[in-house]
Amino acid sequence: MKSIQKEATVGFEETNDALVTVTPSAIGQGITVELVSSVKRQYGEHMEALIVATVTEAGYTDVHVKVVDKGAWDYALQARVVAALNRGDVA
Repeated sequence: MKSIQKEATVGFEETNDALVTVTPSAIGQGITVELVSSVKRQYGEHMEALIVATVTEAGYTDVHVKVVDKGAWDYALQARVVAALNRGDVA
């Protein structure tokens, strides 16, 4: 499994987008998600599961993902998470 090297942010706090920030976590912490969204009550569990699945599929572990969602579709959220991970993987 890969781990990110530095904090990285991707996206915008605009309608239909999401601001995603990834931060390295201590070894053994696993994947943690902090979700801020106006639709968290309705879709929060789905969104958090999607974020964890995306991070896992990308091969990363021990990362904290903060998402400020402004109505992003699943594919946009996945793309933002992968982009942030790639950006954080560069030393």
